[in-house]
Formats: sequence, structure tokens, C-alpha cells
Amino acid sequence: QVQVVESGGGLVQAVGSLRLSCVASGIVFSISDMGWYRQAPGTQRELVATIIGGSRFRYADSVKGRFTISRENANAKSAVYLQMNGLKPEDTAVYYCNYNYRGTFYWGQGTQVTVSS
Repeated sequence: QVQVVESGGGLVQAVGSLRLSCVASGIVFSISDMGWYRQAPGTQRELVATIIGGSRFRYADSVKGRFTISRENANAKSAVYLQMNGLKPEDTAVYYCNYNYRGTFYWGQGTQVTVSS
């Protein structure tokens, strides 16, 4: 079993920055996929950024150049971070961390990010 816990959301003004953190613990593998998704009210959950197979990076077009995803593996845990710069009001959403190994998905509880104009 894998537990996924996010932290770091909050309220920030436009063009500000936030850093989200996520830790996956339990039986985790460094070659798994880990990433961030978000869901705004009335919309579907969408990919923000992910690290595939531990080494390939993928970003949504809307966040390229503004957000940076990174990862570290240590002590039977995998952590993934999302540095968000130049935030816009349209980035407001609940951000979810995802851990995926061989098609089995684990989700965190979500953390709210609100960007005021």
C-alpha cells in the first residue's frame, strides 16, 4: 500500500509563488510516475506536471515556463515538488499529487491553491 500526502497550498497574489510538496510512502519505487494534477470547480481534473518513469518530464502547456517539477527518493519514500512561479488567477484549483506504478494510481487528499488578482 502507498500513502500520498500533499502540503504547501495557500492563498497568494497574482505573479506570486508557491511550492507544493508531496510524499509517497509505503512500498514505493523510484521508477514510478509521480506528478501533480489540479481540478477547479466545475471542471475535470487535469494534468499539471509529471515525472514519468523517474526521468522524463511532462508539463501542461498552460504552465510551461512557470512551473517546475522535481523529485527525490530516499529512506523508502518518494517526494515530488512543484515550484509555481508567476501564478495567475486561472491557476486557482485543488492540486492533487499522484503516484502511479504499473497502472495502479494513488492520490493524495488535495491542497487548495488560490490566486487572487
